[in-house]
Amino acid sequence: MADSAQAQKLVYLVTGGCGFLGEHVVRMLLQREPRLGELRVFDRHLGPWLEELKTGTRNVIEACVQTGTRFLVYTSSMEVVGPNTKGHPFYRGNEDTPYEAVHRHPYPCSKALAEWLVLEANGRKVSPEKGGTEVGLLPCTPTYPASPRRPGPRASCRVPSLSSACLCHQVRGGLPLVTCALRPTGIYGEGHQIMRDFYRQGLRLGGWLFRAIPASVEHGRVYVGNVAWMHVLAARELEQRAALMGGQVYFCYDGSPYKSYEDFNMEFLGPCGLRLVGARPLLPYWLLVFLAALNALLQWLLRPLVLYAPLLNPYTLAVANTTFTVSTDKAQRHFGYEPLFSWEDSRTRTILWVQAARGSAQ
Repeated sequence: MADSAQAQKLVYLVTGGCGFLGEHVVRMLLQREPRLGELRVFDRHLGPWLEELKTGTRNVIEACVQTGTRFLVYTSSMEVVGPNTKGHPFYRGNEDTPYEAVHRHPYPCSKALAEWLVLEANGRKVSPEKGGTEVGLLPCTPTYPASPRRPGPRASCRVPSLSSACLCHQVRGGLPLVTCALRPTGIYGEGHQIMRDFYRQGLRLGGWLFRAIPASVEHGRVYVGNVAWMHVLAARELEQRAALMGGQVYFCYDGSPYKSYEDFNMEFLGPCGLRLVGARPLLPYWLLVFLAALNALLQWLLRPLVLYAPLLNPYTLAVANTTFTVSTDKAQRHFGYEPLFSWEDSRTRTILWVQAARGSAQ
């Protein structure tokens, strides 16, 4: 009995475990995984990120094959699908909704290629020489050609793969590698750097933020605790439901409301004293395009001297101005996912974190 109980214990490897999502995944494993026998966290802070991590996803896959790690949950992104460079809306779509995913920015291109590599690795035989019980977690990816389920790299996406976070689970060698990918929409919650940047920007402007995006542009957002919970559930069920889940993609979702980025952020920043000015954008769109292009030029010119990473650039402007919302229950049907945190809980937790950040800022 003792040997049998010990054999059921799992070893989890979390890559990117010190990042925004990675920290929440580690915490969720410690709190919610009863079969956790050992937790290994790997994280490297490298730069420039695109060059130095370009082979990361391939390395993780090969490590799974060589060490007998059978189960891999990959943290992808909604940006693998869109919004695309043509500004086409994705309204209440699901994992099978046709959508022309065309990207030029390195981030979605690398994300798409990395996801494709992970899904293509599903079914590869792992080394029969190793044993154990290990699970692994990896976040990153690129864009699609035809099938919304199994994309391939497009000609416009020439950026190699980038690894972010991934969950691996090792059981016994000589069997097929089983992989799946999770695609969060815009993640928010405790530790979200962009939310903190918007808050500090509002403080510098005397407690005011100025509308730049039409309120009619909706985006799907998901609480980081629910994304972490979905990772734990997917890793837990991947062994028993390999035939169903292997090679599949799943959008991450919860009960967070659909709003524009600015209006959604004000759900947390408003109770902390900030105000959003304007029922409509205060600047014409052409001027925002010019400012974003100017920021991109400055970033390129200053690259040899200093890291300049403005919030407004052509890519973030295009994403913020394009509706992208999902409506799906695929994760619930395939592995029993239900959000662990309600919208009210998620909102309260995020507000408390922003308020704590306010104290540190002052």
